[in-house]
Amino acid sequence: MRLDKLLSNGLGLGSRTDVKKMIKKGRIRIDGLDSLRPETAVDPFAVSVYVDGVLMRYREFVYLMLNKPQGVISATHDTRHRTVADLVPDEYSHFDVFPVGRLDIDTEGLCLLTNDGALSHKLLSPKNHIEKLYYAEINMPVTESDVKAFRGGIVLDDGYKCMPSELIALGSEKNKVHVKIFEGKFHQVKRMFEAVGKSVVYLKRLKMKNLMLDKALPIGEVRELTEAEIAGLKD
Repeated sequence: MRLDKLLSNGLGLGSRTDVKKMIKKGRIRIDGLDSLRPETAVDPFAVSVYVDGVLMRYREFVYLMLNKPQGVISATHDTRHRTVADLVPDEYSHFDVFPVGRLDIDTEGLCLLTNDGALSHKLLSPKNHIEKLYYAEINMPVTESDVKAFRGGIVLDDGYKCMPSELIALGSEKNKVHVKIFEGKFHQVKRMFEAVGKSVVYLKRLKMKNLMLDKALPIGEVRELTEAEIAGLKD
């Protein structure tokens, strides 16, 4: 990779023009190279790049967890609403991350953002039956009949029969539940409850595959995934 491209795109140090000025001023140092020019070819995974004496780490991919708030859409650009990309800190802007799947504008919780297209495809592919866990509050108590209907596969309003899912009532009032599904149809959880004559008043995604929403992550905030979390998603 050209040195100026590594510094600009790979390390997010500014435009090509910006990094050329940094090289000219001697702010960039690479172990083993005495003379640096913008067009110098380097192996981004093998070289040690120092900027003002600070070692920089090159990464091809980045993996972020967002605790999505209501009122934000799962997109990278929109002219009317805030997007999940708007909540990503500037330090990750050069990675061009995108959301893996979609949460409704009024749904909160776990949103995975990455620039790893292969992983995104794997997690979204219907044939892989990736588990997704939601917490929901319903307008009336769920019944044993509802539980059996979910287990047997809910038929949506368009005639599509969902895969078997799990509906678990939490507490004695039975209007707060966990829902575990293995596919990702449009507005699926809400439409499943509509099919049994109920409606969702609050919805929050808690889990995708092995990745659990960090309870310590404030709503609207972002953190990087740990190596163990990334490995679990790729397994």
